Amino acid sequence: MQSSEKRAILIGETRFPPSPAEEETTKTAMEQLLKYQFKNRKLLEEALTHSSYPNSSSINYQRLAFIGDASLSLAISSYFFVTYPEIDCGKLTDLRAVNVSTEKLARVAVRHGLYNYLRRDSAVLDEKVKEFVIAVKQEEEMEFHGGMIKAPKVLADIVEAVMGAVFLDCGFDVNAFWVIFRGLLEPIIMLNMLEEQPQPVTMLFGLCKKDGKQVDVEHRKEGDKNIASVYLDGQFIASASSEHKENAKLQVAKAALKELYYNPYDKMDVESVPLQKKKMDVESIPFQKKKMDVEFDQTKESEGAKQKLNELCQREKWPKPTYRVEKEIGPAHDRRFICSVQIVIAEGMLFLMGDEKSRVKDAENSAALAMIRSLQESKFSYT
Repeated sequence: MQSSEKRAILIGETRFPPSPAEEETTKTAMEQLLKYQFKNRKLLEEALTHSSYPNSSSINYQRLAFIGDASLSLAISSYFFVTYPEIDCGKLTDLRAVNVSTEKLARVAVRHGLYNYLRRDSAVLDEKVKEFVIAVKQEEEMEFHGGMIKAPKVLADIVEAVMGAVFLDCGFDVNAFWVIFRGLLEPIIMLNMLEEQPQPVTMLFGLCKKDGKQVDVEHRKEGDKNIASVYLDGQFIASASSEHKENAKLQVAKAALKELYYNPYDKMDVESVPLQKKKMDVESIPFQKKKMDVEFDQTKESEGAKQKLNELCQREKWPKPTYRVEKEIGPAHDRRFICSVQIVIAEGMLFLMGDEKSRVKDAENSAALAMIRSLQESKFSYT
């Protein structure tokens, strides 16, 4: 584990007020990280001040983040324009977007432990950042477009604010700016990397359109969770949930791609993906006007859902559902789990993941409940 990653975990211990000596130490540490010495250290102090910090109403990082965002866009656009003289503006735009996104910049902040330098007074913010840091550390590879937890905007703001401070301090010199931040932004997402990990939602709609299939993404709200479901030509494919609507859509697109076509993280040519790679051929499923008869109250908690799903499978003469822990989140004393459930039938396989729970048993029940709800909502039944 890198030292910056260790710092990133140990957040929220001391937020304010730092002593003058501690503030100078922070500024020096940032200059060492950037390999740049500020002419005007007040800019760096402003870049590292959140609006929650006492007496920050007139001095915080928001204005610097604004100019930092613009300077990064200009520098990264110039870099890709020179690096790829043959590609069209559409691909240049995609490359710029993925490299300046909140998800990308938030991971830069995590990698270098930048949140620890921020002057703030918000326990809620600390908790959100800590949750995201833990999720990022569990990623098998960098998520270009977003992982299980949406990146807190404050992390990207810090990166942009520091960039804005440097841009002003170096006299608006784009070349000097790029020399300073080129290495800190590593890994830069290049064209081959973007082609290997395309945007899941865009890819799902593109592949289905190519095969003449109609994709619909339906959203519903349950408490503080946004639940997104994908339907292909009216048939249910997958479901996912998140606190944020857009993140739920992203996660369900990944799940749908995995079910219908391939794992979004497999390295393969998108154009060559055939429709036959689907795990479930929805056209072979007999369409019925009646809904699946599942006697279960959706408004109740998930306790008992596994038993109800077992009874349903037994009645339909399907094999018993199988469960798997897909993700473990948090430290050992506060571990949480996300489980999946899989039902194999003659026509294919149904797969869904449940919500995050503190016990594996509850996570399995959550997955079972998600499967039951999806069967209740779907417009088909299996006979």
